[in-house]
Amino acid sequence: MFPFAGILIVLGAMLLFASVKVLPEYQRGVVLTVGRYTGTKGPGLVLLIPIVQRMVRVDLRITVMDVPPQDVISRDNVSVRVNAVVYFRVVEPDKSVLQVVNFLQATSQLAQTRLRSVLGQHELDEILSQRESINRTLQSILDEATDPWGIKVANVEIKDVDLNDTMVRAIARQAEAERERRAKVIHAEGEMQAAEKLRDAAAMLSQQPQALQLRYLQTLADMSSNGKSSIIVFPLPLDLIKPLMEAIPSKPG
Repeated sequence: MFPFAGILIVLGAMLLFASVKVLPEYQRGVVLTVGRYTGTKGPGLVLLIPIVQRMVRVDLRITVMDVPPQDVISRDNVSVRVNAVVYFRVVEPDKSVLQVVNFLQATSQLAQTRLRSVLGQHELDEILSQRESINRTLQSILDEATDPWGIKVANVEIKDVDLNDTMVRAIARQAEAERERRAKVIHAEGEMQAAEKLRDAAAMLSQQPQALQLRYLQTLADMSSNGKSSIIVFPLPLDLIKPLMEAIPSKPG
């Protein structure tokens, strides 16, 4: 009799152990009773009916998923290799268990296909310069697609965009040509501004003959102080020597 009682005690302990579950704060338990969904339990102590009920644990914390590198053809027919990272979490545990077999694998596959699809609609320059906008587009598309699974996609970030050596050299040449173009434009604008200032100065001096003569004298002083030239050619205005020429009597013909 005692061995039979011992067996019953052992079986009872095993059933009690199987029926009592403890869920931490970040987990929920999806309970299936005879195969049918009967509720979501947790956190804390959960009591199950052995054999009749089964519980599937679901983690509610944010999951970080690396999207493997994908070969993408951009809209301007450039081949690039892009990888990304997806941040998501389960917001409806029952849907993540009942609506999809493996929500982690499903989300990973969906992120890979959507990454290729979205980047294929952009040119290479847009992929390199508009990552924030593309990230927001990817996040919105993935969030909408995973909503029936009870998953909320919080963020999507493109990590690396790898180009082949030929494209790297082409982009470097393009950047160098752009810098040269900007330098020429800046130089031309400077020349134009300088010409406008000289024009204004010439117009002002032409209205004041005395100022023009003072400018001549200043130029003579600058040339004489240089000390490197032994010959100075100084333009003399005719207005200064015209009275002298009139004072000299002309020879009779």
